[in-house]
Amino acid sequence: MPDDTLTWMNELTAEMEERRKRIAKGGGDARIAKQHDAGKLTARERLDVLLDDDSFVEIGAFVEPLRDDLDAPGEGVVTGYGAVDGRTVFVFSQDFTVQGGSLGKRHAQKICRVMDLAAQNGCPIIGLNDSAGARIQEGVDALSGYGEVFYRNAVYSGVVPQLSAVLGPCAGGAVYSPALTDFVLMARDTAYMFITGPDVIRSVTKEAVTFAELGGAEVHARRSGVAHIVADDDTAVLAAVRSLLAFLPQSAKERPPARATRDPEGRETPELAGIVHPDQRRPYAMHDVINAIVDDKRFLEIQAEFARNIVTGFAHVGGRAVGIVANNPRHLAGTLTIDASDKAARFIRTCDAFNVPLLTFVDVTGFLPGVDQEHAGIIRHGAKMLYAYAEATVPKITVITRKSYGGAYLAMNSKDMGADVVLAWPTAAVAVMGAEGAANVVFRREIAEAADPEAMRAEKIAAYRKAFDTPYLAAGRGYIDDVIDPKETRRMLVSHLRMLEGKVVERPFKRHGNMPL
Repeated sequence: MPDDTLTWMNELTAEMEERRKRIAKGGGDARIAKQHDAGKLTARERLDVLLDDDSFVEIGAFVEPLRDDLDAPGEGVVTGYGAVDGRTVFVFSQDFTVQGGSLGKRHAQKICRVMDLAAQNGCPIIGLNDSAGARIQEGVDALSGYGEVFYRNAVYSGVVPQLSAVLGPCAGGAVYSPALTDFVLMARDTAYMFITGPDVIRSVTKEAVTFAELGGAEVHARRSGVAHIVADDDTAVLAAVRSLLAFLPQSAKERPPARATRDPEGRETPELAGIVHPDQRRPYAMHDVINAIVDDKRFLEIQAEFARNIVTGFAHVGGRAVGIVANNPRHLAGTLTIDASDKAARFIRTCDAFNVPLLTFVDVTGFLPGVDQEHAGIIRHGAKMLYAYAEATVPKITVITRKSYGGAYLAMNSKDMGADVVLAWPTAAVAVMGAEGAANVVFRREIAEAADPEAMRAEKIAAYRKAFDTPYLAAGRGYIDDVIDPKETRRMLVSHLRMLEGKVVERPFKRHGNMPL
């Protein structure tokens, strides 16, 4: 190569590297320092934590804003692909040091580019959100950018896993992209999400509220249910993203990866015999049941602080990823409420979308009675659970640990709702309602006419409980496949999961179902 050509190429390469270095600096040292002072990592530091070492490959580094008068290196978002535990993922990481991470048209187009690549290649898409919202200077172009992202969130839903980590502000239209994804993870003290901010609320409704009170991580974890997982800081949230991906496949065309374990498949669980109290009114920790059964006692709970009367989360059983739905007797006696129904239905559908088998642990008296629940639409919301279980075609196994009454018996994945296998412990009771309520209805006249109504009521309750509050009547009708010793639970679940690995279900043609929303 001639010397002048080599010199020319070296000059061009040097210019390229200078441009790249400037882009990598984002908003510059002062803004990076401010980001660190706020307890947050930069966009690129977050990718270093999230992804396997030296696996990130950037795409679109030199994209510039729509407006020439804006200084926005890299358009305020870092996009590309890398690996998590050796599996390819596509990522975008908003850079708050550049124009507050605000979204303009080309910022959005960078995000859309990696979303398209993720869907085309069958890989998860992970968004790291830290943005002040729409770039006001671009007006409707910024809104158009959001629209392009939202459209892809919806079209690629159920195609590849979509995970959103909210690590800073997420306001206005920006909240809807995370809300459209499969999982939302938030940093405890630095993340917040809301449609309208405290200032707007104060001016319109005269309500005074702080950022944290309005849309902080704790609010969305406990009250709104928007956040699926909350962790202490950026590093903890990104570790949780990695943990969550271990239970999900690359795409809907694949199965979740198996996980190696030394926990014996046939391990007995004798500790379960002492957990469930014979008095149905006595609560116990369903988490103890779950932890005793799953591999290595590792259970990743989803929406742990929201609707605590139902438990949802991921684990491995015999190395196979499973999604777990369970009543929680320690909260509202495990009854089904509006929020619990929404939480469970969403989780069930997510598992079904990504080929994750479902294990359901049942101890439920019914749907929570009350005027507020009825008027707020418990019928509509409860129907979501029924719909979700009936729609799901993944392997579905149900274990009745204690009571299973009324409509909630169906909502918790009975044989009639499509369960492949239903198991029960000897402590189980399956009936239309509990013995006390049933006796009061069935034997109302006899009790009223008795010389000692209370003694007659107690006698009828005992008789009803002996006849109906057992698993054997339901087992005799074929609604329960087997009544098992609790210590055999893990072994039986491993066996049934293995048997169901080849399950295929063909459904009638339709454009899509019409789920009650």
